[in-house]
Amino acid sequence: MDRRVDVRETYDRIATHFAATREYAWPEVETFVADAPTGAVGLDVGCGNCRHAALLADRVERVVGVDVSRGVLETGRERARERDFSVSPVQADAAALPLATGAVDLAVYVATIHHLPDRGARIESLDELARVLAPGGRALVSAWSTTHDRFDAETGFDTTVAWTLPDGETVDRFYHIYDPAEFAADLEGSALEVSDRWLSSGNCYATVGAGD
Repeated sequence: MDRRVDVRETYDRIATHFAATREYAWPEVETFVADAPTGAVGLDVGCGNCRHAALLADRVERVVGVDVSRGVLETGRERARERDFSVSPVQADAAALPLATGAVDLAVYVATIHHLPDRGARIESLDELARVLAPGGRALVSAWSTTHDRFDAETGFDTTVAWTLPDGETVDRFYHIYDPAEFAADLEGSALEVSDRWLSSGNCYATVGAGD
């Protein structure tokens, strides 16, 4: 099976339980969004249940939430109704964003790039992020890294991580675990302009903008 299809079907399958375990925004995302200027359009790539889209909604006029899983998008739509914030959920691949060039002022692309099947797709997704960012627009990118204490590796690798449903069934999820140098190389190999990079809580992070 095509790995992109597998990722989509996996998250459709675990969507409700997955969303229920993702209540709170990450502190790194909260800090990034709080420090960002206001704007017209925000974008949450790999939005899941829209916990981070809710932060964007306080800073921009309109938020678009993109996810490959229709099931997960439904949990985001429900969260927005319950918590009274506005988001436009769109089912799409991170490497083919359905937005106009230069349309986005503020974006988060967290805990998603590591689900893409190969380096070409991952850099393509970074190029897409660069394309949709407006001049002066800012984005936060993150990926799971080898510095996480659950991994014992120094170089990046592909793996699967099991998700356990309430009935005890386990569902494997594909991940590419980045090493920090590899993460930096992929960013540098894309059309993004990197402002800062750092490690936090087992993740690689970067703040980026559209390149020239």
